Amino acid sequence: MKTWIKRTLIGVFGASVLFGSLAACSHGPRHGHGWQAMSEEDAAKMKSRMVEKAASKLELDEAQKAKLGVVADKLREQRNALVAGGNPRAELQSLVAGTTFDRAKAKALVDAKTAAINTKSPELIAAFGDFYDSLRPEQQAKLREFMSRGRHGWRG
Repeated sequence: MKTWIKRTLIGVFGASVLFGSLAACSHGPRHGHGWQAMSEEDAAKMKSRMVEKAASKLELDEAQKAKLGVVADKLREQRNALVAGGNPRAELQSLVAGTTFDRAKAKALVDAKTAAINTKSPELIAAFGDFYDSLRPEQQAKLREFMSRGRHGWRG
């Protein structure tokens, strides 16, 4: 593959990671504060509600609930790592604050977000794998059905 094609693809991928992570982390949640802005007590309450809702839908036993709790903790750690260092929206706006796009700062942001993903992802993958592997086949089928419905899987 030609060098300029490789560089273009890497640049597009890097920009997608940067803007995707910043967009995902910078929009405000619909109900109050997001997990990264919550106190530990509020986050624990939210995690408990989420685990209980999933447990009732999937008919989880206590060991499976505990594994799902670990997944929730790892997701929160991953999200906190992605938004560490300040306001993602302000970081993105600072890239276009001058008369030219701040490429060096954009690269530094991409590198920081990529490092956060690379550092935390193995733990998250292991936690989700442990949870999923602990499910019975009918529970796995329900989870796949939920995921195929998209954002509002168990509503209605």
